[in-house]
Amino acid sequence: MATRLRRSISEPIREGLNWRETWLGPDNGLIWCWERGRQKRTELPELAERANRGELVGLEWKGGVTEKLKVDKKPGTLQYLAAWQGIRGEDLDIDPDGEHTLLCSRTGQVVVCSGKLTPDED
Repeated sequence: MATRLRRSISEPIREGLNWRETWLGPDNGLIWCWERGRQKRTELPELAERANRGELVGLEWKGGVTEKLKVDKKPGTLQYLAAWQGIRGEDLDIDPDGEHTLLCSRTGQVVVCSGKLTPDED
C-alpha cells in the first residue's frame, strides 16, 4: 500500500463500485470505510456530533469504546480510523503502515489503530 492514504472531504463519494473494486484495491477498502463514515455523518447527526467532540463512538469496526477499560491501550483497526475521520467530516489521512493513537474524550480510553489485529501481532 502507499506510504500515506489521503483523500479530500470535498471529493464526491464514489458510486457503482463492485465488491472487488471496493475491498481489493490498493487502499484495501479504507476509502470506502471513510466514505461510509461520511454517509453516517448525514444519517446520524447526533453520533457525528459526539465524534466531533472527540468521542470514539461505536462504528462497524473495532475501535469504538463505551467505557474505560482496565488496559492502557485498546487495539483498533485502520478501518475504524477511516470511518471515524469520515463521520467527523475530515479528510482521509492515514499511514497504512503506521499506528495512530486516539484518545476518547468521554472515557479517557486510548485506542491504537493499526493494520494489526492485536498489539502483539507481527
